[in-house]
Amino acid sequence: MKYLHTMVRVSNIEESLDFYCNKLGLKEVRRSENANGRYTLIFLSVDGKLENCVELTYNWDPEDYGEGRNFGHLAYEVDNIYEFCQKLMDAGVVINRPPRDGNMAFVRSPDNISIELLQKGDPLPPAEPWASMQNTGKW
Repeated sequence: MKYLHTMVRVSNIEESLDFYCNKLGLKEVRRSENANGRYTLIFLSVDGKLENCVELTYNWDPEDYGEGRNFGHLAYEVDNIYEFCQKLMDAGVVINRPPRDGNMAFVRSPDNISIELLQKGDPLPPAEPWASMQNTGKW
C-alpha cells in the first residue's frame, strides 16, 4: 500500500489557491475538469511532484460543507516555525494556535480546513511574541 493524496472540498478556487500556493507555498501539479460530474480537481504538492498531494475538489454546484471536524487536519513540516508563522500573519492569515512551544502551530484555510505546522527537527526555544500569544478561534 502507498499513500497517494488527501482530498479537501473547497468553495472558491481562487481563495483556496491563494492560501495553499501563495501563502503556504504549495505548487499546482495537475488540474482536471469533469463537465459530466460538474467538478474540478487541482493537485498541489510541496515539491511539484504528483506524490503526497493535497487534492482540492471544487464542485460546480454550490454546497455548504460545514467545518467537518471529523476530517482532522493536514500537516506540514517547516524549517523555522516562527518565520513561517510570521510570513503567514503578514499575508493576513490568522494563527489559530501560535507556536508557543517552538514546535507546533495551527492555521485554517478559507474553507476552515485545519492545517498543522510542525518545526523540522527539535523545537525552537520559546520566543516572543509567540510564547505569550493566545489561541484565536478553533484549530
